[in-house]
Amino acid sequence: MPIDFNPHIMFNLNKSVNQRVVQQNYVFNKSDNDTFSKSGVNSVQNVKMDYDGIKISQRPFGKINKTGEQAKLFTITNKNGASVDLSTYGATIVSIKVPDKDGKITDVTQGYTSVTPYEEAPVGHAGGTIGPCANKISGGRFKINDTEYTLECNKDGGKTHSHGGTQGFDTKNWNTNVLPDGIEFTYLKKDMESGYPGNVETKVIYKFDNDNNLRILYSAKTDKDTLINLTNHTYFNLDGADNTGENSVLNHVVTLPNSSSYTVNSKIAVPTGEIQQVNGTPFDFRTSKKIGDEINFDNDQLKIGAGYDQNYCIDNYDGTTLINAARVKSGKTGIVLDVSTNLPGFQFYSANHLGKSAQPEGKSGSRYEKRSSFCVEPQFYPNAINTENFKDKGILRAGEEYNREIRYSFSIEKI
Repeated sequence: MPIDFNPHIMFNLNKSVNQRVVQQNYVFNKSDNDTFSKSGVNSVQNVKMDYDGIKISQRPFGKINKTGEQAKLFTITNKNGASVDLSTYGATIVSIKVPDKDGKITDVTQGYTSVTPYEEAPVGHAGGTIGPCANKISGGRFKINDTEYTLECNKDGGKTHSHGGTQGFDTKNWNTNVLPDGIEFTYLKKDMESGYPGNVETKVIYKFDNDNNLRILYSAKTDKDTLINLTNHTYFNLDGADNTGENSVLNHVVTLPNSSSYTVNSKIAVPTGEIQQVNGTPFDFRTSKKIGDEINFDNDQLKIGAGYDQNYCIDNYDGTTLINAARVKSGKTGIVLDVSTNLPGFQFYSANHLGKSAQPEGKSGSRYEKRSSFCVEPQFYPNAINTENFKDKGILRAGEEYNREIRYSFSIEKI
């Protein structure tokens, strides 16, 4: 669940695995070895690398007022001119620029031109790495090994903890290493920071290739049993990020091919534990339809979220196979986004709460309005730690390693 204006599980792997990408009825086997030599870039002002046509550069992104540190912006550009901008502040996706059906390079993500709006007026965690625990925890309380932990309740009038709280991972300035085809971000969360137990070594690797695939590889280790549920919170508009007006995303065509069920929410949008089939509801996207087709239907769950803001369950989830969670298409640009993951669920959100008066201007100089974008946020189910009916709790045990992946793949399809 997003906090659109905020003033301010676990399948454990101890070794790398071969992963399959499942896209509707297609399966691709692919081995992956992350054995890259890394060079530190914290003191370097300009970095240029060339690896199979992939180039990486760096520039300042502004001063972080609360710490006095300088945020940095890394740009990964492939041989076709597509690129990804990544900020050290929050290990954040600032932009993704890919070609449209006419070959025009188009920015498809919402964001800001410097670190200041991200720090001083964060809106919806735009593009940020969300953690230690994405989404909501009821009452801001959870138990591990009979020890109860209390977290900041920063949502729903003090009734829930959301997205790691006001000092979550998307508010930290991460350390970096340059890889041949990407950037490695690292952050050490100290024991009881933000109320979560354990010193947690967290790593997020972004890798961008010449086929316009952006891979996000998450890993974490802890010295004390803890809760980990990492995701990315990018807001997409495949018509182009300069389409900031209200309802400008409603014509996007969405397919959620591997989700036959979703988790039912309480009145404050915390899952009740009930899992309901999508058939016969506005949440059925197994057959393609526009976001706007049924978003205003008379449905209690849509009213709670003020639109789409639901955790979908991924069919045939096994913790290792990359399954196609979502396909979204723009008829205007022809740009297609496929989202794949080996997490059990994802939040599909239609940016129903953007457009607050205090919201800063975006990259194009305009404020992002209500329903001007969408999010697909792979995750463990919200509040799983407190919900008996949800099997994967997001618990990371001391001595074990968390390994998960989100993949954004961009292509062209004329509609």
